[in-house]
Amino acid sequence: MRKTQPPRMENLPSTSWIKSETELADYQAALLDWYDLNRRDLPWRQNSSLYKTVVSEFMLQQTRVSTVLPYFEDWLKEFPDFKKLAQASETKVLKMWEGLGYYSRARNLHKLAKIASFWKEPPKSLLEWKALPGVGPYIAAAVSSISMNQPEAVCDGNVVRVMSRIFAISKSFKDGATAQKKIQPLAQLLISEQRPGDYNQAVMELGATVCLRFNPLCLHCPIHKNCKAGKTGKWQHYPALKAKTKKNKKIRRFWMENNNKLLLRASDEDRLMGIFELPLELPSSSEGSQISSTIIATRKRSIGNVNYTEEIYKVTSSCDEEIRLPIGYRWVEWSEMKNITLSAPHRRWINELKNKDEKNQLQ
Repeated sequence: MRKTQPPRMENLPSTSWIKSETELADYQAALLDWYDLNRRDLPWRQNSSLYKTVVSEFMLQQTRVSTVLPYFEDWLKEFPDFKKLAQASETKVLKMWEGLGYYSRARNLHKLAKIASFWKEPPKSLLEWKALPGVGPYIAAAVSSISMNQPEAVCDGNVVRVMSRIFAISKSFKDGATAQKKIQPLAQLLISEQRPGDYNQAVMELGATVCLRFNPLCLHCPIHKNCKAGKTGKWQHYPALKAKTKKNKKIRRFWMENNNKLLLRASDEDRLMGIFELPLELPSSSEGSQISSTIIATRKRSIGNVNYTEEIYKVTSSCDEEIRLPIGYRWVEWSEMKNITLSAPHRRWINELKNKDEKNQLQ
């Protein structure tokens, strides 16, 4: 009588070299042993807690570990637990987040803290976590596995890269988000039920430090002997993501000073709501008094698949600062600039232009 494969094995891709529960256990052991010896000494892994895990996962969304590290340390000093974070003002929370971008993450983390501060016991299941502010499938799986020991697999860009390479998954995905959605069931089939949190972190750690997007360190990989892409040297073909079409967009911004104050405007875009920037438009009350405008800088940056060219015009105006400004606009004294929350590029640009202007005045 033909022996049937366990259901989990039957659902693995046809390219899988894992054919039995024993081979699956060997794969998990190799990955976990490597992780135990090579994992990075990150602050959220030191004396780990639910709060540290939640904060780190919110910060790490679409942000590099190297960028997050100083923010995480400062955040823990200011807000050591859910209760302290819940009691803080939104203004303070956003200020502490300044420079990390995607400020809706900070707002959602703040909302979650207000809920968490009343927990008798934290939620355990994936569905319960997904119901909380700002918690999508990835964070829900990360938190429930790392802090609650639930066998829920994460799937981010690192996991997609590792999975698609070790199994040589040639299917083309239109973008990273689609790839994560399609690969997640495979990641779920492979998760260690005994150490789900460590397993998830091990796969992501492998993608972040060894199975790199370019020039992967295949000879240092704990599963290189089985990795189909690594054995053939065709790692560059995986994952198969369709190239993004880049868009170009030109923006005009205005630099207007009055009595040692700079005119700023709080953004009304979802991702930067309430964060101050150089204005895209001048207040209508100042249009009649405008004398001249001169371009003083051109700055470039990319957000997602859009390349922005931002031209900054210095406006010479007789506008009286006492004129009532529209909602969102504000005259900010230079001495106060460090206290308000600015988007990171704008703080850098403002400092550069201010320093340049001061040097010119000394010459």
